[in-house]
Amino acid sequence: QSQLVESGGGLVQPGGSLKLSCEASGFTLHNSAVTWFRQAPGKEREGVWCISIYSTTEYYAESTKDRFTISRDNAKNTVYLQMNSLKPEDTGIYYCAAARGIYCPGPEGPYERWGQGTQVTVSS
Repeated sequence: QSQLVESGGGLVQPGGSLKLSCEASGFTLHNSAVTWFRQAPGKEREGVWCISIYSTTEYYAESTKDRFTISRDNAKNTVYLQMNSLKPEDTGIYYCAAARGIYCPGPEGPYERWGQGTQVTVSS
C-alpha cells in the first residue's frame, strides 16, 4: 500500500523550532516533487514549500521564506521541513503531498498522494 506519513509535529513556544518528516512507503518518493501544505483553523489549505527531485526548492508561503527549509533524503525515502523562529500564525495541520511530476507544480498540483497530516501548535 502506497502512503505518506508525516511526523514531528507538536506543541512549541514562539521562537522555537520543529522538524517535520514525510516518509513514503510502498513507492519511491524520490521520483516525485513534494510539497508541504498547511491548514490553520478556519482557513483554507495553503502551500508552504516544495522540493523537486533535483532538490531545487521554492516557497509558496511568503511568511516562511526566511524561516523554513525543505530538504530530502532519498536513501530514507523522506522529505523534511525544518521550521525555525516559529510564530503562533504557523499553527495548523501540516500535510505533505507527492506531485505527479518531477518539478514543483505549484500549490494547485496535480498531486497524487497525500499524507494524513501532523499537528503543529505554536503557543506560550
